[in-house]
Amino acid sequence: MIDGKPSSWEEVPCYYCGSDRKRPLLVAEDDLTGKPGRFSFVVCQECGFAFQSPRIDVEGIKAYYDDEYIAHRKKRNWGLLGGFVRRAMDRLDRKKAEIAARYVDLSATSEVLDVGCGAGTFLTKVRNLHGAGLTGVDFIDLASLPGFEEIEFHCGLFYELDVGRERFDLISMWHFLEHDYDPHRSLLQARTALKPEGRLVIEVPRLDSLSYRLYRSRWPGLQAPQHTVLFSKATLLRQVAKAGLEVVDYMPYGAYPAYFYLFAGAAFKLLKGRGLDLAKVVVPYFIGQLLLAPILLFEKRLNLSMQTVVCRKAE
Repeated sequence: MIDGKPSSWEEVPCYYCGSDRKRPLLVAEDDLTGKPGRFSFVVCQECGFAFQSPRIDVEGIKAYYDDEYIAHRKKRNWGLLGGFVRRAMDRLDRKKAEIAARYVDLSATSEVLDVGCGAGTFLTKVRNLHGAGLTGVDFIDLASLPGFEEIEFHCGLFYELDVGRERFDLISMWHFLEHDYDPHRSLLQARTALKPEGRLVIEVPRLDSLSYRLYRSRWPGLQAPQHTVLFSKATLLRQVAKAGLEVVDYMPYGAYPAYFYLFAGAAFKLLKGRGLDLAKVVVPYFIGQLLLAPILLFEKRLNLSMQTVVCRKAE
């Protein structure tokens, strides 16, 4: 039974095969902000795909993407550790740019689309490093944030927007696809928007990971209710293949730090749904990161929390 019921629920069939046959997986809470509600995740009995059902409808979910949502945060005052936080965020964007640059030779003539662009910091980093043309898409209108004067911004559901055909050298989806209300349509849209030799980079949490086994219903990768889909390695690869995309490379890690999931999962278990005040945990976060540094050196081998797949159009 789900309590804290929002104004509008909707049952959804399997995102992959369309079946209505599903079994319960777990019930999660909004551990990040502490907003009320309990949210059910299920597994399709036909194909094994994991997703949230029932889910909050598109209009209702907007309330969960406010100014304090982690990808949209405008807050700048982190006290004495503000410099550490800013460097950590810059390092994340640099890691994203480094991953992308392995597969796309970016330059001033390149066109880059970031789907689920949030505050736009990755696109700004790409402009600073390569001078590329920038386009961003997000469900929430963030165009008033700094840096968006250099970004062609589209607000709405990606699969409903006209961003052009065979236009982009690089399309990135950094922690977007797990939020999507129709992943297949979004991947088809990305395929249409890619140039013939373009690349699509997708990073999502990995359901069949060590951090999920540790934390289960308190796993940060659930991020209920915003995350609608939970991808294992197998289901992610099947999803991109269904959209006519060919895998160029698969990595059992991502740009996003696996340590955040280890830290946040432990905090969520202690707090039991009361929400995580990021400003108050900055100090223990960085202390823990230093203590676990030897283990984190092996992140790429341990399948801790993330996965990244690079795709091109299948021939």
